[in-house]
Amino acid sequence: MTQTHATTVLAVRHQGTLVMASDGQVTLGNTVVKHHAKKVRRLYQDKVLAGFAGTASDGFALFDRFETKLETHRGNLERASVELARDWRTDRSLRRLEAMLLVADPAAMYLLSGTGDLISPDDGIMGIGSGGAFAMAAARALVAHSTLGARAIVEQAMAIAADLCIYTNTSLTLEEL
Repeated sequence: MTQTHATTVLAVRHQGTLVMASDGQVTLGNTVVKHHAKKVRRLYQDKVLAGFAGTASDGFALFDRFETKLETHRGNLERASVELARDWRTDRSLRRLEAMLLVADPAAMYLLSGTGDLISPDDGIMGIGSGGAFAMAAARALVAHSTLGARAIVEQAMAIAADLCIYTNTSLTLEEL
């Protein structure tokens, strides 16, 4: 997987709750130009969460494409994800997009990329973006060694990622199902 600079998105399914968060930092080169961007949103009648890491315009284009796939497949997350991953890999203009997408509903979670990746985590924890690995590691440790709920785990893991990744800040957009 290519390393995407510019954000951290983390999703955790724990104790029957799904939480997805992103930081709010937007960088242009080595300059922070925005602190409170929203990179996570609810889709398909507020039943699906989606977050992106990468170029903002590409992320918004992916949100639109994915939402269309969800509508076409009546909210079936797996089918919509497979179709978007296939299109993304084979469509000439989509292949140029510089972003990754993390999507989840109460039953499933997928990471999608332009190289055709369609990955579902074994443990209900997935992170993308430049701080994604930091956030995932922190979330896995917190799930294994604490009694915190999903929301608190995501908040703590994102704070740890923000301490380590210069492309991640502590201004969170957080959604919960």
